[in-house]
Amino acid sequence: MPIPSRAALIEHLVHTRIAGDVATPRENNLSHYRKLANGDRHYWLGLELGDRWSDEQDVLAVMAERCGVVDDPAHRQGQDTIDPELTVAALERMAARLRKAAVDRQSVLFATGHPGALLDVHRATAAALRAAGCEIVEIPEGLTADEAQVWQFADVAVLERGATLWHTHSPNPMAAILDGLEAAGRPRPDLVVADHGWAGCAAQRGLDAVGYADCNDPALFLAESEGTLQVAVPLDDHVRDPRYYHPMTAYLLAEAGLQLQP
Repeated sequence: MPIPSRAALIEHLVHTRIAGDVATPRENNLSHYRKLANGDRHYWLGLELGDRWSDEQDVLAVMAERCGVVDDPAHRQGQDTIDPELTVAALERMAARLRKAAVDRQSVLFATGHPGALLDVHRATAAALRAAGCEIVEIPEGLTADEAQVWQFADVAVLERGATLWHTHSPNPMAAILDGLEAAGRPRPDLVVADHGWAGCAAQRGLDAVGYADCNDPALFLAESEGTLQVAVPLDDHVRDPRYYHPMTAYLLAEAGLQLQP
């Protein structure tokens, strides 16, 4: 796959609505910000936020700064945005951490709560790091969480129920993996690359973690602002065709000095 220039990637992100005018409506974003501020742990994504973000307007300010949503509190419904410049800048920060993992040949764990969209992004990143000499962490067998199985598919941990890979924001599957590794006497990963509660749980437990997040998932951006999560990449995490993420993945790996594997 050709590696896009920065300008070409930004154009692609806007055209496919991975960034720019995204499909997530403003009222959904604000509802999630309010619920997080009101202490609904479903929206904390495995992080411990205490009462530090109890003001919805503080959450909105961080989301405007780090994700690019409209910063006007009076804008209550309709279109909302992700700034593609912020998306690419975060990809570049993530690439720097991946480059370090490759240079140091670190162990890396991949996981996704959005297998319908981001599975191949994680799979391709895992393959590139393995080719560079990294250990891709294999999760223990027999793990369960949220009445489902925690499996590894194409090097990426996922939640499986009824022969279906599940979309989940829960931190419990990542907790099951980390607890399982400890019970087996195995070391913790040097780096976790994930999204949703998988990334939040890993970061909360003190692991180096980077992840992807949508504009209605503020917790990871708050964690990045506090230094708990190393990088949160803002994007629409479920556009209609997962192939739309391929140029983004190619750019990420090139910036990390990694080779996209066949």
